[in-house]
Amino acid sequence: MTQVFHDSPHDRPARIAWYASRFAIYGLLILWAVICLFPIYWTITTSFKMAPDVMKGNMLPWWDYTPKWLGWRSLGLSPDTIWTESTVRAEFLTRFTNSLVISVSASVLAVVLGSLAAYGLSRFSFRFGFMRNSDISFFFLSQLILPPVVLALPFLVLYKSLALLDTRVGLILLYTLTVLPIVIWIMRDQFAGIPVELEEAALVDGLSIWGAFLTIVVPIALPGMVAAMILSLVLTWNEYFFAALLTSTHANTLPVMVASQTGSQGISWWSMAALSFAAILPLIVIGVVLERYIIKGMAAGAGK
Repeated sequence: MTQVFHDSPHDRPARIAWYASRFAIYGLLILWAVICLFPIYWTITTSFKMAPDVMKGNMLPWWDYTPKWLGWRSLGLSPDTIWTESTVRAEFLTRFTNSLVISVSASVLAVVLGSLAAYGLSRFSFRFGFMRNSDISFFFLSQLILPPVVLALPFLVLYKSLALLDTRVGLILLYTLTVLPIVIWIMRDQFAGIPVELEEAALVDGLSIWGAFLTIVVPIALPGMVAAMILSLVLTWNEYFFAALLTSTHANTLPVMVASQTGSQGISWWSMAALSFAAILPLIVIGVVLERYIIKGMAAGAGK
């Protein structure tokens, strides 16, 4: 026997208000998703447009315009040119390799050094003149306030004297310094949220401080480390100013190559769009694959 329950007249306004609120929330989320994804959509569609389609602002493929491989053909990445020799494609692969090596190396180095510094700030008390732990942490973060253009001339002179101009090592060291404050700030909160009693129990069991850090603390803080790694990777991958200033031929990165699509004849929007999408595709893949670590890292920081 099936029982049927009916809402009383007093419950209907509350239920209507609940559905209305859910509709408004999901509507805003969908609108925000469209706004965030539109630049990627524009980049992808522009890479398949001809010059008149770009100038007219046609947006819908097969409706406003017929997609062509113009942008990808200019990079040697279209179906009819992928198996033939292409100087532009070779240049793209070189710049892609430079960006990959420099960004990954700088991000890994920043996470390692930043995690060690953050662990010390969260577990030990330091005193440097009038500065305490909180002041030291804020000092690291305050380095981000300084505009990069202020550091242009000092780094240019320094790198010239050290023979680091147009080298991967020079950019790796500079990018490590650039993202290190962010990593320290993120990881300090991660380590501060881990109970000290876990490490004390490990020390009682015979582990050293390093042993407790590597076997107890690091596995717990791994989601936050991955989140810091991804953020560092995005920042270093997209950095243009220092890459354009300190490199010329051998260590140029993808952002520099994207900016080079402008010339005396104007901007090759189709080539720039194809190159831009090829440049951001690895970051999209990394974000999708490591999404659960990003969420865990954000949740750990929010939980604290």
